[in-house]
Order: sequence, then C-alpha cells, then structure tokens
Amino acid sequence: MNADTTGLHVVVAGGGIAGLAAAHRLAVAGHRVTLLEAGSRVGGKLLAGEIAGAPVDLGAESLLARRPEAVALARAVGLGDRLQAPGTTTASVWSRGELVPMPKGHVMGVPGDAHTVEGLLSREGVRRIGLDGELPPTEIGEDIAIGEYVAARMGHEVVDRLVEPLLGGVYAGDAYRISMKAAVPALFEAARAHPTLTAAVRAVQRAGAAVPADAAGAATGLGGSVFLGVEGGVGTLPGAVADAIRAAGGEIHTGTSVTALLRTGADGWQVVTRHRTFDADAVVLATPADIAAGLLGGHAPDAAAELDEIDYASMALVTLAFRRTDLPAPAGSGLPALPGSGFLVPPVDGHTIKASTFSSQKWRWVTDGAPDLFVLRTSVGRHGEEEQVHREDADLVAASLKDLAAATGLAARPVATTVTRWTGGLPQYPVGHLARVARVREAVAALPGLRLAGAAYDGVGIPACIASAHRAADEIIATSKRTDPGAGHSL
Repeated sequence: MNADTTGLHVVVAGGGIAGLAAAHRLAVAGHRVTLLEAGSRVGGKLLAGEIAGAPVDLGAESLLARRPEAVALARAVGLGDRLQAPGTTTASVWSRGELVPMPKGHVMGVPGDAHTVEGLLSREGVRRIGLDGELPPTEIGEDIAIGEYVAARMGHEVVDRLVEPLLGGVYAGDAYRISMKAAVPALFEAARAHPTLTAAVRAVQRAGAAVPADAAGAATGLGGSVFLGVEGGVGTLPGAVADAIRAAGGEIHTGTSVTALLRTGADGWQVVTRHRTFDADAVVLATPADIAAGLLGGHAPDAAAELDEIDYASMALVTLAFRRTDLPAPAGSGLPALPGSGFLVPPVDGHTIKASTFSSQKWRWVTDGAPDLFVLRTSVGRHGEEEQVHREDADLVAASLKDLAAATGLAARPVATTVTRWTGGLPQYPVGHLARVARVREAVAALPGLRLAGAAYDGVGIPACIASAHRAADEIIATSKRTDPGAGHSL
C-alpha cells in the first residue's frame, strides 16, 4: 500500500449493509473511500417502503440486539432515538392446522425439556425426545448438519416442527443441510462437551447464548429485547449510513458495476467499471460470492473456485394492508383475532407460505403511520423452491391469502398488496461452510490490500454482516499502519 499522510484510498465494491458498514468504518478512521454499487440504490436487502400510505419494511425488518454491531452502527449514524423494541414478541407455529404458541426454553427449536413442546409435538414426538438421555454419545467431528444431529438424538418430528421453521427460516434453507457449527456455534460446542443433546441445550441456556450464529452481545438499554426495529423501518439504516459516509468525505456511486480488478505494482489496485477506472490503495469486495469469484479469478483462482461453490436461496415477501374494521375479532374485545407478532410454518405441512409477521402488532411505528390499517407480511420460498418465488404477483398474493385464511380465519380482502422478490438473496451455510470461508480468507490474505465482507462469510443477519465489514476494514487499517511513511512503500 502506498504511504499517504492523508490516508488510503479504499474502493468498496457493493452497497449492501456490509459494504456501507465497511465504507463507514474506513471513512471515520480518516481514509478516503469510494463506494461502488451496481444497483440504483444502496441497502441491499434492507429496503423501506410503504403500502396504502403505511410505512413498512420491504426487506429485513429487525436487528438482533444481543449483538452490538447493528445497534452501535444505528446509533453512530444518528438513529439511536429511533430504535424501538417490538410491541409483542409472542409468536405461534401453524402446525397440523392449528396455531400453537411457540414453545419456551429451546435453542433455535431444540428443546432442553420434552415437556416444553407437548403442545406442538405428538405424544410419540415428545416420547422420542426423552430417548436422548438413553442414547450413547454421538460422534460430531469437525461439523454436522443440525437437522441430522437433532433427528438422531431427538427424532425427526422436533426437526420438522420446530428447528426447520425457525433455523431453516433464517437461512431460507434446509435444516438437514445447514451447518450446526456455522448456524448455532454455541450449541455445537456444547454438544461436543456433553453426552446428551438435552444437557447441551441446558448448558447453552445457562450461558445465556440461546440464539443462533448472530448471537451474544451487550445490553441495548431498551428493555433487553432480543430484537429491535427502527422507527420508519430498518430500511432507513442504509440511507443514514450513506449520509454519514458522505459527511466524512466519502463518495458513493450507484449504477456502477465493477467489471475487473487489476494489480498496479506490488500493492495497488485499479478497479474497473464500464465508464471509469478507480486507482485504489485497497479494495473491499462486499458483493455476493459469485461476483467476488469473477473478480478474483485472475488473482486467487483457488479462492474464486471456493466462492463459486456457495449456493444462494431466493425468497419473496408479500405485504398486505387490510382495513382494521374488516379483521376478525373476538366478540366485545375490540382486538384483532390475529395473535401476537405472527407465526411460523413447518414446510412438512405443505403450505405455500413459510411465515407471517403481523407488522401492525409487532411495530408501533407501523400502526402510528396508518392507525386505520392492519399490515402484515408473508414470506415464500426456500432453497430449491425457485419456482415459488417466480410465480406471478397475483398468484403469490392469492396463495398467501389462502394460507392466512386457513391459519387464522382471516377472510377480508386487502386494500393494497405488494410483492418484493429477493432473488439469490440468502447464501446457504451447509456442512463445511466455515472451513470453506477459512480457505478463501487464507488465499485472499496473500493479496495486499484486498479483503472480503458480506453475508456469505460469517452469518446472514445484519449484525454478522456488519461484523464481517468491520473485520475487513480493520485489517486494511491495521496493514496501513505498518507502512513506513518515510520509505513511501509498504514494509
């Protein structure tokens, strides 16, 4: 890297939350930053919008607050006073035709006591969980699919009815393929140290880490909520970060795809776009894995090949607005019959939707923005279900209404609908994913001034994406500090 008393010039490719967080970290540290985003806006899967005049999130809607990164970034860019805890966190599971309250005392669906799932599982399913204490220890090795391991210890029903809708929903994937080590690391380590899965779950609960890979952190000062929203939508966070980057002297170019990376000398880079080439001391690739692979092919072919193997799932969000007066309600209550914050759907039951969020009950700012409306969202699509996501909007709306009616009795017609598709939006974390990421990072580390960030590496949640961005930025900053200003080149 070239020594420069005014700091490095760092080009960040990709304007999702990871690219924005990396650019912000570098800019506030005094480096000159240029962020390039191929699309027409920054933010990636964070998108604020409206429906029938009601403000809504059309992408990710909450921040995991037990990790500090997302909450800290929101506060750093002036959104601290807009952080908001959910109005309710009570959820249900739509299983075998009934809405059943979400059981307590589990780690991503894995119970620590069979009695806690008696309302959800069959008698045989509950009995099978109890056999965990009678089985010999299971050899886990370096990694294992969480569905495979839990099914072996507690039976398939607990996977199909709890783990799959919870963890499989987070990744839009298959719990029988998802890496336990990557997705639920605290449970993975506990399972290696305890003879039974039940004991491992209880150990994780005692340690206070009963949330997935995007877990563990500092108190939020907002009632200890596991999740937080942002008034106006989590989708307002990217714009606030972008404003902070510009205020720190950074540049942001949308509609600008990176087509090539070229080395200049021993430690510099040229970032090539269709209309312009940027000279850079360092580069952060905060793009999807396949795009990063294409850019790295001539520099780190082994890393590029590994990145090309990362698969992605697509999903669609169907947002519906109803008149509150059209909702079913218990006689004399004045309250909607739709319970809590929403419900999850086990794929084993064969329904189209995989979850529904009652936004007007979960987030006060949605109700404040449109008190006469009731807004909810459904999600459709998992890994291997591309045909679902690409159905016509009207078909997805109709399928959502059919499932909502069957689950809740909702027969009203919406006054407005919108469908948002996230094609190739969620990277999959199969067994061996963390080992693959380690190999990629080792290969890329040999390239001076180049780092990777994003959902493909350390977790798909917003805090995890920000953490990967901070890691990339901090490594570039640390390398720059090892530069000898007097010599004018890297040591």
